[in-house]
Amino acid sequence: MFLPEGRSFELSKELLEGAIDIHVHATPHLPSSPRRLDPIEAAIQARDAGMRTIVLMDVFQMSNGVAWMVNRIVKDFKVYGGLILNTVYGSLNPRAVKTAVSYGDGAKFISFGTHSTHYQASREGRLVDGKFIPLSKLYPEFKKEEVDKAIRIPVSGEPGHALEEILRIIASNPHIFMNTGHVSPEEAIRLVELGQEYGIKKMLVATAVTKAATTKQLDYMVKKGAFIEYTLAAYTHTTPIPKTHYYPELEYAAIDEGMGGELSGGIRLASEQIQQLGADNCIIGTDFGVYTLPEPVEGLREFIAALMDLGMPVDDIKKLVKTNPAKLLGLD
Repeated sequence: MFLPEGRSFELSKELLEGAIDIHVHATPHLPSSPRRLDPIEAAIQARDAGMRTIVLMDVFQMSNGVAWMVNRIVKDFKVYGGLILNTVYGSLNPRAVKTAVSYGDGAKFISFGTHSTHYQASREGRLVDGKFIPLSKLYPEFKKEEVDKAIRIPVSGEPGHALEEILRIIASNPHIFMNTGHVSPEEAIRLVELGQEYGIKKMLVATAVTKAATTKQLDYMVKKGAFIEYTLAAYTHTTPIPKTHYYPELEYAAIDEGMGGELSGGIRLASEQIQQLGADNCIIGTDFGVYTLPEPVEGLREFIAALMDLGMPVDDIKKLVKTNPAKLLGLD
């Protein structure tokens, strides 16, 4: 491997021009998870850096409503949002999806949950006397209120009425992309297969799945028409410590990141996988917005710079931050 000529701080900034960050958490949150900036600040910074757009994500509300407000305030720039199907929306809730299609500026994505997938909720917990204990074992009410209500995707057989209805809504609104959410790799594969079966044209394998899946599993989903997401927050910076608290109950504050079983390798692993899967099939973003991380614009520049240092061609980086996210959002 040799380092490409022309690497510079200036080039990393130039590559932000026309770039898209599809994963920004700059919306309101709980006091236990302070934000680095608000959505208006995030939009202004992205606009001033020459970026094309950002996509706001919120684990508590339809971020397309926040996007509607931001777009009325910030001139010469447009942001997008969507819906994450967490327990605050009743998990697999077709009514919420129907509403999200038209609410505010309209949803650009529907995600199958973050903290409220069974795969993640059942693994959330914290250290007790040096041993990691799931919250569901520490608190029976947590199991009843969260784990038992969390999203499970059947890996075989019929999808079930609620999931089927949601898939049909997404398919009938081609401007919306399907985000697998934080399900297991096997569930993500099933979602991508169902998405293809139901005629969903734009699908994204969430970065949480990307980290847990094998390259073979990711390649299979690519062949089924999905983009693979890599976010900087998942591979560097404060990855080993908790960054987001979903539950207002402080006793549920979980250490759900960086525990045993986490993959190692950082950005080098991400870079190697992207090159194996092909830059045409992947998208990079930040997942930034919390106060322990840099501002999202700087985060995306850092990701770009790191990939250049690892020898990734500039043309491939452009696909990751410009071409592919624009396709996902239906902007081209």
